[in-house]
Amino acid sequence: MDTMNQGRTVRDFNFANHVGTDPLPRDQLQSTRLHEPEHMLSSIDPITGRDIEGLEGRPYLVDGNVTMYFESEETRQAYLDTPIDHPFRLVDNPVDEGYDEG
Repeated sequence: MDTMNQGRTVRDFNFANHVGTDPLPRDQLQSTRLHEPEHMLSSIDPITGRDIEGLEGRPYLVDGNVTMYFESEETRQAYLDTPIDHPFRLVDNPVDEGYDEG
């Protein structure tokens, strides 16, 4: 269904639609931290994917500026035993059905 055009452009993406204003005082200098937190806490077990309630007394691992908590010492050890290059086995694809194995 056609709509009547009254000779005006609704959206012209060749030009900016807004007028720039002066930056706020806090935005006058570029941030040196690039909006990254100093230290991050992860309360989701990377092995089980479950959110951990009550982090006190739980096993954890500090990696740079990230502290990861685990549900148990077994899941912490499983995380440490995971190979860095390939954390999971590729699925065997004996029939070529267009699936990429990575």
